[in-house]
Amino acid sequence: MHQGIGLDAFNELSQHKAVHALYECCYSVALAGDLADARPYPSHDALFRRADALLFSLPEPAIDRLLDAYPLIGRRPRSAKSQAEQCSIWDDDLAVTARLSEAAGLYAERFGFGFVMCVGGCSAAEVLTAIDDRMHHDEETERKVVRNELAKINRTRLERMLGPEGGFQNW
Repeated sequence: MHQGIGLDAFNELSQHKAVHALYECCYSVALAGDLADARPYPSHDALFRRADALLFSLPEPAIDRLLDAYPLIGRRPRSAKSQAEQCSIWDDDLAVTARLSEAAGLYAERFGFGFVMCVGGCSAAEVLTAIDDRMHHDEETERKVVRNELAKINRTRLERMLGPEGGFQNW
């Protein structure tokens, strides 16, 4: 993943490289292309607001395709290991991993798409609580929550891609 490239360098990337960098953040070619087309951005905040606006304007089928790209909670992405062998993203406790996998499976059965949450700094217990709380939503409410979570994830990844506002200090 592109990290700490700075806003000026991002604004100067070729269209192809900018789309690639943005795709790593949002998992949507259409969204990445639209964000790249709107360059140059005067600030990080301008890019974040544009990313949010584009995400919230996507039709539901586009959101469904985007959700397909996210790893299942309780499993590492692209791992060939069986579910019982998966390592939790928080610890190596297989019981916690099994509970996360089970809860995420019930969520997917209920809503028809995988659970997504911006989990930075969250414990496995907090994610389990969030899944349980969100199981009480109707589908329309949950789809709104999912878009908000996707926006948080996008922002986190865009921040990582750009680095700090004003760039890194050169030594």
